[in-house]
Amino acid sequence: MKSVILILSFYLFMQINLFAQEFAVKSLNVYSTDNPTSLPVLTGVNKLVIEFDVQGEFYPSMNIVFRFCDIGWTPTKNIFLLNYQYNTFYFLDFEDLPIMVADDARYHHKSSYPDEKDQVRFPFSGKWRFYVTDSQDTSIVYATGKFFVVNNDVELRVNVKRDELEDKSYWPVELSKAINVTTDFYLTEDFHPSFVDRIEIIDDQRINYPIVVDRKTNTLFRFFKWDANRNFTFTARDIPAGNEFRQVDIRDHNLFNTKDVRAQLDGLEYSRFFLNPLHKDLNGGKIYANYRDEFSTYLNVTFSIRPPEENFNSIFLVGAFNDWKLSLNYRMNESGGIYSITIPLKRGIYDYQYVAADVDNNEILNPDWLILEGNTWLNTKEFDVFLYYNEQDKGPYERIIGYKRVISKQ
Repeated sequence: MKSVILILSFYLFMQINLFAQEFAVKSLNVYSTDNPTSLPVLTGVNKLVIEFDVQGEFYPSMNIVFRFCDIGWTPTKNIFLLNYQYNTFYFLDFEDLPIMVADDARYHHKSSYPDEKDQVRFPFSGKWRFYVTDSQDTSIVYATGKFFVVNNDVELRVNVKRDELEDKSYWPVELSKAINVTTDFYLTEDFHPSFVDRIEIIDDQRINYPIVVDRKTNTLFRFFKWDANRNFTFTARDIPAGNEFRQVDIRDHNLFNTKDVRAQLDGLEYSRFFLNPLHKDLNGGKIYANYRDEFSTYLNVTFSIRPPEENFNSIFLVGAFNDWKLSLNYRMNESGGIYSITIPLKRGIYDYQYVAADVDNNEILNPDWLILEGNTWLNTKEFDVFLYYNEQDKGPYERIIGYKRVISKQ
């Protein structure tokens, strides 16, 4: 009898773990309660929201594990920063999605942190990552995301203004247009000037490509000043002015009434280099259709662009749907001078753009974010500015001691 029970228990265990690997997380959305379309930054007066759809035959059994990170978004191994007691939210709750969505996703999860059960806390100021894992085996990771936790110990004064690059002759001249972001602050007595490290600026949520000005920087366009006391200034003059992002809005089920649709009703898109912004974007954000809406379905969306006659080796699609990360998975296919790619998207609004780049040995090189999109001062940009400090207590580790979000004006 005991042998039979052991065999049945082993069989059930194997089935659970087999099923766990069949889940797919879709439409992961990470934001703060006070601003659902901006970079997720927790300041002590808001909360982190994580929501996503799940496709799978069985009811999911998942946890969310939170890890404090050090340089380069690498989860820390420092035992004093592992936050063992408050780093996991166990056994997520899920809601059934409408029947019309069931072919693409069956369940939806939404939760906010720190949570009411007090399972999760964020005691350290800096970069954080989370992992959606199987509840039985946390080495099985279905999705991951990034966010910031900041304590504004130091007040940042951030000035944004127009600037121009003058290191060479630019043609077209529009390429010389830039944004100057200057950050200055007085370091309080709680901190030592020697451990002030750098400023990082995130431009319109492009979290993977921060603008960095550190204490070693001293160029025409990026430089650091210190009065040998407690006054600091970090300047970045070479941030591209850019343009308002393109936008795909596939919420209307009357206009987009089939499974396979084009991103734009006109079909083809073209270069916008010499075009002024036609509309306001979401500063790199996205808005999903309400998951309880029976029409919040998934569509196969085709993006197509005919670039100018110049020979582009490769063109990539980037946007809010892939966290603005250049990836070979989003390399467009060329046929007859038209570049196209089809990707699955949940109904909603997404900012996006096209990037020209070279590819060598499966490595993306020389990305050009401007040549197909334009570079104008007539758009509005959102900058998230972080001040990093080399904390020695419990460390050393990267600590954010100052933060400010600013909007550039036309």
